[in-house]
Amino acid sequence: MARALVGDFEDGADFDYHFPPVTARSDIAALRALVLARFPIFAQLPAARLDALLAQSPLRRVPAGSVLFEPNMPCTGFPLVLEGSVRVSKPAPNGRELVLYRVSPGEGCILSGACLLGQTEYSARGVAESDVMLLGIPSEQFHELILQHEPFRRFVFDMYGARLAEVMEAVEEIAFRRLDQRLAQLLIQRGPVVNATHQNLADELGSVREVVSRLLRGFEERGWVKLERERVTVVDPKSLAAFARG
Repeated sequence: MARALVGDFEDGADFDYHFPPVTARSDIAALRALVLARFPIFAQLPAARLDALLAQSPLRRVPAGSVLFEPNMPCTGFPLVLEGSVRVSKPAPNGRELVLYRVSPGEGCILSGACLLGQTEYSARGVAESDVMLLGIPSEQFHELILQHEPFRRFVFDMYGARLAEVMEAVEEIAFRRLDQRLAQLLIQRGPVVNATHQNLADELGSVREVVSRLLRGFEERGWVKLERERVTVVDPKSLAAFARG
């Protein structure tokens, strides 16, 4: 029996790439249209080869909050995000977390690519920030595309360059800017309404909830933000931005 293109969530099911491939012609056609819309690079593949790739690549829809991979887990495929957002972070033994980057629709996970190319295990955690649909290109097909399909190879390496720049910027922020300035900058970037818990913001900054909560209360006392449950509203962006710049 052919698997539905978009199935129901499996309550409590762990994420993996091991489930039946798409086989029905109607499934392939619908998936092809979605993949080409998100990843135009595949339009340069011969139609028959693209359909074969899609038939071999598991498609999965997972609910928000699902852990897609953890440190020391083996990598079995290269995920391409079709819908939703995946947060990739480095967890610490004390429970703190440093967000490295996010994978949005039309992007792949460079950490997965690095694990496949280097034949290593994951060194970070990937979590679905929202309901996510992704296509997992198996390891063998990933290596074939890297070797034989120049647009895909350029797509992967361009992502490496962009993510490296982001990580270098994050390192610079952590090393040379105060936490309160970084928090102010984060609120400006994500505002004017930031739907997030104090713990979410702390994870984003590599800090702890108690410290971030104290800083937010200070911002509120100055009249820069308004605090609500799981929401921060920037009410004086000019002053907050000036503070962020130092």
